[in-house]
Amino acid sequence: MHWITASLVSAGFAGVNELSSKHALQENAVVPVLFHSMLYCAAAWIVLMAAQAVQLGLLPASLVTDRIGMLQHLQLMLKALIVASAWATTYFGLKHLPVSLASPIRATGPLWTFLGAVIVLVERPTLLETLGIITTLGSFVGLSFVGRREGVHFHRNKWVGYLLAGTLLNAISAIYDKYLLGTAHLSVPTVQAWYSIYMLVFFAPLAIGWQRRWWPRNEFQWRWSIPLIALSMLAGDYVYFAALRDPAALVSLVISLRRGSTLVAFAGGIWLFREPNGWQKLPAVIGIVAGMLLTMLG
Repeated sequence: MHWITASLVSAGFAGVNELSSKHALQENAVVPVLFHSMLYCAAAWIVLMAAQAVQLGLLPASLVTDRIGMLQHLQLMLKALIVASAWATTYFGLKHLPVSLASPIRATGPLWTFLGAVIVLVERPTLLETLGIITTLGSFVGLSFVGRREGVHFHRNKWVGYLLAGTLLNAISAIYDKYLLGTAHLSVPTVQAWYSIYMLVFFAPLAIGWQRRWWPRNEFQWRWSIPLIALSMLAGDYVYFAALRDPAALVSLVISLRRGSTLVAFAGGIWLFREPNGWQKLPAVIGIVAGMLLTMLG
């Protein structure tokens, strides 16, 4: 599969993941949702690795993990730590915000990465990139005005801050993914299997603390959307990693294309969750996506 096609397929799965996460988090405790989602992901890879270990010979090469050393394990532990932090901040934000607002906010991730390059590396944006930045920022401001009608004031709402923090962490994770898959030459199943397992390890103490009521917390209700979170993440991440591993793939382009998930999540938020002000949000959502495309084409 060509890396551009893989990026778009990954975007579809990412949109399903956002909708599943929103359904699972509604009036539900965040920590056990995180833990159970990751438990299913890790369990799937543990079963596959066990089948590989007993040499059943049934696994296709695309699901076979490689033997790695201590350095590679540490690298994948760092990957898991970044993603776990991104998940935690994103899920708390997603729980308290409409998905038709949360998903467009998350779609601005490539913009912040690009602005960081402009500020830190003193890169000079092209005309198209400048237009993309202006379009995205203007659409983001427009979205904030619509959000006020729902009682969400972007400049002082802490859940918007959580989402932005998660978005920045995901941008860092994407750059690190390109290093792991391109420079370090780790295979797709190796990265996905071990970072899934290490994420489960990181979430386990939080799950224990939640279970023992070490802090005030909400009650947990199991929902069918929780395994769907895991399934969409497993499929989406696998295709996404495959795209990044292609030597011709540009990480900025892959990230931008993957944020096409915004359209899936936005439509689902309006249709499935009956979120208000859909038509008022639509121009801002289209503007954000257009801004990302302009920045990408520049």
